[in-house]
Amino acid sequence: MRRTMVAGNWKMHGTRSSIAELINSLRCLALPSSVDIAVFPPCLYIKQVVDGLKGNLIQVGAQNSAVEPTQGALTGEISPSQLADAGCSYVIVGHSERRRMMGEHDGIVNRKFAAAQACGLIPVLCIGEALEQRESGNTLKVVSYQLGSLIKELGMSVFANAVIAYEPIWGIGTGLTATPQQAQDVHAAIRTQLSEETSEIAQGIRLLYGGSVKAANAAELFSMPDIDGGLIGGASLNANEFGEICRAAGN
Repeated sequence: MRRTMVAGNWKMHGTRSSIAELINSLRCLALPSSVDIAVFPPCLYIKQVVDGLKGNLIQVGAQNSAVEPTQGALTGEISPSQLADAGCSYVIVGHSERRRMMGEHDGIVNRKFAAAQACGLIPVLCIGEALEQRESGNTLKVVSYQLGSLIKELGMSVFANAVIAYEPIWGIGTGLTATPQQAQDVHAAIRTQLSEETSEIAQGIRLLYGGSVKAANAAELFSMPDIDGGLIGGASLNANEFGEICRAAGN
């Protein structure tokens, strides 16, 4: 039985004072114990969040990490070993904003995924299509290619300790959301692709949906058989709304 998961990606938001307020609000939430919950603050504030949420159900992850697992001469990068040392449990890899704006192609994403796992972090692999790709009927082709690249390079066994987040690029920060059935169709295709390699791993891995998930639409999205929770953007910066999304996942 897959445990549902709700992950809050804070992106490039927050100051020490605003994050302190958010931490205090998160600590006051009634959260379901049946859901794995994590937040992904900007790297500067990871220690503040780890310390502030100590003893809480909420785990902490990073939004990005280097292609090399250990410390070295990579100016401006943060190694996954350093993130693990700072108290992180997860790290996002392959987010569409980094693929699109930072030029991170599949080869880089695959290296980051492997480096994260080598240091004991659980990678949250993001895959998804642009609006023009959906409109041209290429959604499944794009998603399959992104997933297949990692399978070809690293093998199926790596998915035994990973999370996959399907995030249609056109639904991130736009207010547009795939319908529950549209999201389910893609999630089912992802699980089928994995099942063709290893059924046991495919049935065990959690597939999250991301793309303007809110308290108002979370329950319907999470009711789909292959949607195991969400990667939440803007709504995760509001503790009350994030709590409602977590409770929807618990139901």
